[in-house]
Amino acid sequence: MAKPLVRLRVVEIGIGIALLALVLRAAQVQLVEGRRYAAAAKAQRTERVILDARRGTLYDRHGLGLALTQETYHVGIAPNELRDPSRDVGTIARQLRLAPRDVEHALHRRYAWFAGPFTPPEVQPLRALRGIHLEPVLRRFYPSADFARAVIGRVGDDGRGGGSGGGGLERLLDSLLAGTAGSAVVLKDREGREYESPARVIAEPVAGSDVVLTLDAELQEIAQRALDDAIDNMQADGGDVVMLDPRAGEILAVASRRADGSMRPSAFTETFEPGSLAKIFAAAALIRFDRVRPGERVSGEGGRYRLADRVVTDEHPLPSLTLADAIRVSSNIALVKFAARLDPDEQYGVLRAFGFGAPTGVDFPAESPGRLRPPREWSRPSSASLAIGYELAVTPIQLAAAYGAIANDGVLLEPTLIREVRDPRGALLYRHHAEPVRRVVSPQVAAKLRALLRGVVDPGGTGERAALANFQLAAKTGTARRVVGGRYAAGQYTASFAALFPADAPQLVVVMKIDNPQKGSYFAAQTAAPVTRSMLEQALAARTVALDRARLSNVAPTTDRPPLDEPDGVVPYVVQWPYVPDTAAAQPDRVVPNVTGRPLREAARTLHRRGFRVVVKGWGVVHHTWPAAGDSAAAGTTVTVFAELPPSSAPTPARP
Repeated sequence: MAKPLVRLRVVEIGIGIALLALVLRAAQVQLVEGRRYAAAAKAQRTERVILDARRGTLYDRHGLGLALTQETYHVGIAPNELRDPSRDVGTIARQLRLAPRDVEHALHRRYAWFAGPFTPPEVQPLRALRGIHLEPVLRRFYPSADFARAVIGRVGDDGRGGGSGGGGLERLLDSLLAGTAGSAVVLKDREGREYESPARVIAEPVAGSDVVLTLDAELQEIAQRALDDAIDNMQADGGDVVMLDPRAGEILAVASRRADGSMRPSAFTETFEPGSLAKIFAAAALIRFDRVRPGERVSGEGGRYRLADRVVTDEHPLPSLTLADAIRVSSNIALVKFAARLDPDEQYGVLRAFGFGAPTGVDFPAESPGRLRPPREWSRPSSASLAIGYELAVTPIQLAAAYGAIANDGVLLEPTLIREVRDPRGALLYRHHAEPVRRVVSPQVAAKLRALLRGVVDPGGTGERAALANFQLAAKTGTARRVVGGRYAAGQYTASFAALFPADAPQLVVVMKIDNPQKGSYFAAQTAAPVTRSMLEQALAARTVALDRARLSNVAPTTDRPPLDEPDGVVPYVVQWPYVPDTAAAQPDRVVPNVTGRPLREAARTLHRRGFRVVVKGWGVVHHTWPAAGDSAAAGTTVTVFAELPPSSAPTPARP
């Protein structure tokens, strides 16, 4: 009897031990390792996904979108959530432009999926339907592929400005534009495949801030088109254009292009020797330190002036020259002679004060500081070379800022491309204000420099082909030998032009550079100068360009003319308000006045007083009108005014 009882006891003990082990293991799994196993199970059946944030928009100064985020949608449908499937099928098919039969067939599944992508107007009516789940898909969109591309840049392969392939302002402003991504959870089956079901949002994405640039879209278009035409017509290697508001330091346009059509931000990152454009800065030092007397002259040396190690030449020599003559005809000899009166520290200090040899601080990545060696590194000819724009490397944006200081009564401003930053709700986060860097010269010296530059555009000056018919211009031409591979390239030149518009109280600084023009002349007087004039004429004709037209009173002087005759007894019409036209009563015919030879503004005012509409063709002074002077026409008739430049503005042989 004892043996069966012993065996039974052993079995009971064994079962008890097994049950205890099972309980202990269960306790370990549930209490000790429960969280780990729960997390593993959750990871197998769920996945956390990133919800992209809407990238902020880049606008021009007038609110035109230059870089936008376009939102499209994938559409998911949960059939068991639809309130009225038979009616909703028609709405879904109509909005998504699908066949109703295809939609009905898709709704037999647990979850219907239509990838699209579909635009916001297409899915808007579906938002009110229960069971419709919209998944947004964001992509960067540029309305014009080539518009300011070198400045704006592009997002990278990852949709971010800082990723692979990104650049320009998209890269610089990425932290502002990118926003904050959200997150959601989706379900997966045991094999790791996602269920076709709506996601559960954990954190909503936060859109990026919008940035208003200082660029003026119309000026940018004018600059790009003019640069493209110049490069193509002159068979040049490339070029740059910069337009700057000198009162605020705001960059209004930047265009850069190579002959092969590529665009890189060379206006910020690539340097060149400015040549005669730098002569005005030597003049600034001479006037500032009182090293030249009014009316003082130096000999023109017959066009050849021998220094210790070189011969300085003038293309069109004069017997003797004042400082004003030297700037007007761009005399190398006179500037070298005048600049010899400056100490190296004085000459260097003025160039450095104008911002050369250092970054301007413009908000653009990888800006070049240019090159300006300190006096201790100068050789014997360095002073003469710097006076005429050699041994000095600058970027177009540096030149624009330096000429902007002359326009801004001697105060150098930090240029900028950023005008405003606004949050996704439109609240203002940042507004640019003019940021002075330093006072370079006094207002009196700056006024004298502008007077010197006005002479360049007068008859006989190197920039006379840039003269405008109705506004005075202050400008400087520059033609310099081109450096390629560290050496001066034979037969290659850089033609450049800098202009202040208008000459007094300038509102616009324009710097144009053309690399190695091959067709026709390589002199800036015959290449960059007339192209700049064309750009300014187009800017004046545009309605939305950022110019204060009320302040454009700097009209070029005209010869005295007798006033245009006005017919006796002409009085304004008095009409009732609101005006109801009387079609039965015809307006009396009027005689088209003779405005031949008159400036456009004067002619337009006269025609408007007679009750005519005006359309202008050309620029300069009036050549003839259609209908012709003396013809009769009804009030309100459009008179086309044909204008051309006066004979005094005809091209003459140019100088460098």
